[in-house]
Amino acid sequence: MRRFLRFVVILLQLSLFFLRAYFFKAVTRDPIKCRQRLAKNTSYTARRMLKTLRMKVKIINPERLELLKENNFLIVANHVSYTDILVLASCHPMIFITSLEMAANPVLGNVTRMGGSLYTNRKKRTTLPAEIERMSSVLQQGFNIVLFPEGTSTNGATVYPFKKSLFQTAIQAQKDVLPICVKYKKLDGKPIITQQQRNVVCWYATRTFVPHLWELLKHKVDVEVHILEPIPYDPNRDRQQLSDEVHNCLLNTFLSIDKKSGG
Repeated sequence: MRRFLRFVVILLQLSLFFLRAYFFKAVTRDPIKCRQRLAKNTSYTARRMLKTLRMKVKIINPERLELLKENNFLIVANHVSYTDILVLASCHPMIFITSLEMAANPVLGNVTRMGGSLYTNRKKRTTLPAEIERMSSVLQQGFNIVLFPEGTSTNGATVYPFKKSLFQTAIQAQKDVLPICVKYKKLDGKPIITQQQRNVVCWYATRTFVPHLWELLKHKVDVEVHILEPIPYDPNRDRQQLSDEVHNCLLNTFLSIDKKSGG
């Protein structure tokens, strides 16, 4: 019964999210201001949804959140689930880069559109220059943009190799990169060390959304958000070098968390 009630609360929270988003779109003519309001709405909703999902977020290096108030970054994070978006958005208003495949999802597609997300077509490289131009422009407008460069959500066992193309966004906009490692630490108070435990949180491969969410609602989850040192813009660094440097930072952090946990 409690799980059903939490599911109903999430539906209500989603409904309010959409109502506010549609209102902002209707009354805000300035597209930059509209996107700002949509990002704040997403952040507000994310904090409340995490409470309903019983997901407790601990920020490691919280002082670095102040950087997001002073400057904006291309934020690069590892990716295992739709809950990553809630976790990151709860920390600060952000704009997310997602795929056209996600846009086609009947639930999450509408959520991303009403959150002001930017889309990339992973199957059609001819659109890449225009996508980079559009994303660079949004970075230059002062938004913090989140990139999940693994290209897909994973099983949570490691950080997959990165797709480097969209790192050009930060180079073109002359913006610093802020790596953030998201690590789901505990399930119902016990350390997450097995794939079976990770599968409660991880949404990947052919897993369907509603059954996964329904299972997740049975549990409590502790998650850590490790905000790493920013990587400054360097005109002499190409996107391959930038991608490799960020991947090394995130992978080393991810693996060191497991070692400290004894996983």
